[in-house]
Amino acid sequence: MAYPFQLGLQDASSPIMEELMNFHDHTLMIVFLISSLVLYIITLMLTTKLTHTSTMDAQEVETIWTILPAVILILIALPSLRILYMMDEINNPALTVKTMGHQWYWSYEYTDYEDLCFDSYMVPTTDLKPGELRLLEVDNRVVLPMELPIRMLISSEDVLHSWAIPSLGLKTDAIPGRLNQATISSNRPGLFYGQCSEICGSNHSFMPIVLEMVPLKNFEDWSLSMI
Repeated sequence: MAYPFQLGLQDASSPIMEELMNFHDHTLMIVFLISSLVLYIITLMLTTKLTHTSTMDAQEVETIWTILPAVILILIALPSLRILYMMDEINNPALTVKTMGHQWYWSYEYTDYEDLCFDSYMVPTTDLKPGELRLLEVDNRVVLPMELPIRMLISSEDVLHSWAIPSLGLKTDAIPGRLNQATISSNRPGLFYGQCSEICGSNHSFMPIVLEMVPLKNFEDWSLSMI
């Protein structure tokens, strides 16, 4: 999760988030090079007295400043499209979980099990135990197996919500009457925190999400204890 005064992205805990961070660094380097070149040209124009009267009529220069931006856009678009297709594609999910947004809590249903469903509310500040995080802890965590493809079906029963967990590269809108899909796959066990990322009313800030990724054996033991 994020820490105070953090400048970069959260540590990646899924293959998709790793790809997103690599794409972020790739695009940021292109922006940095373009900005440096523009700053260098502006500095030269302000400091040198030399002028080239034929520059504006040079067709070679016009060709370069037409083709070069197109090449740069292609270098940005291709990896972006690749990641978009990776985020949409899911083959043979090991588990399906349906998430419903409410004002102002989340409800979860493990569709592969007969009676495994629960609501998840934020823990009030007065009920927090030592070490728990204010405005981020919930009474019922979503427990999922790690290193397996998991399909999340996300919708809402009242207004727009958004189910987001930054460290896993997840952010999917919960829309009434529509079922959106997201893929979860974690490289490691741990607790992953998120929040509703769509303004949904007066208690929008009090809809945290907590995912607990555990080994498959621990998940099976937990599911049996919940049924």
